[in-house]
Amino acid sequence: MAELPVIEAALAEVPPDRAGVRIAGNAALASLLAADGAIGTIAARVLGDVCRPVRAVLFDKSAATNWALGWHQDRTICVRDRIDTPGFGPWTVKAGLHHVEPPFALLADMVTLRVHLDPVGADNAPLLVAPGSHRAGRVPVDAIPLVVQTHGVATCLAEPGHVWCYATPILHASDAAVRPVRRRVLQVDFSASVLPNGLEWLGV
Repeated sequence: MAELPVIEAALAEVPPDRAGVRIAGNAALASLLAADGAIGTIAARVLGDVCRPVRAVLFDKSAATNWALGWHQDRTICVRDRIDTPGFGPWTVKAGLHHVEPPFALLADMVTLRVHLDPVGADNAPLLVAPGSHRAGRVPVDAIPLVVQTHGVATCLAEPGHVWCYATPILHASDAAVRPVRRRVLQVDFSASVLPNGLEWLGV
């Protein structure tokens, strides 16, 4: 991706000592994440030109921040204000921001892009996904191991500038790096949905 230096410059001031940092109001990234931008156009091929980025997080894994993440689905969205709405819940507050679990159909219509700033080899904590598991709907926690076993595991290796695109509710995980070196990933969720009842995406 030719725009990789622009992305790195835009994220240069993000603290490197935190596992995941939400990115919002970053003007340098706005044009890249738009539906006709270098990153956003990938999501637009799946969701259409009305899609937009609704959440962005920079994951900066290194020897100092070498965490593992068990198998799970991303089930919440971030909204501007809490407005109790049928089908939306439970609610949580993370870093002062309102998050809510929406109806699964809304999650099923989203995609997530992972933009890699560094190499991700087999020993540097690549993303693991269970292909097709997003079609299983909302998977109860105690059923996750069986669903993963049924669908199998794919390892998402990458080079700088590579972008992985997957259905947002796919089951995924990440081990701690065996040989940890810096592994920065900009993860961006996209949606073309309009939220009901006055709810608004917080956005990027």
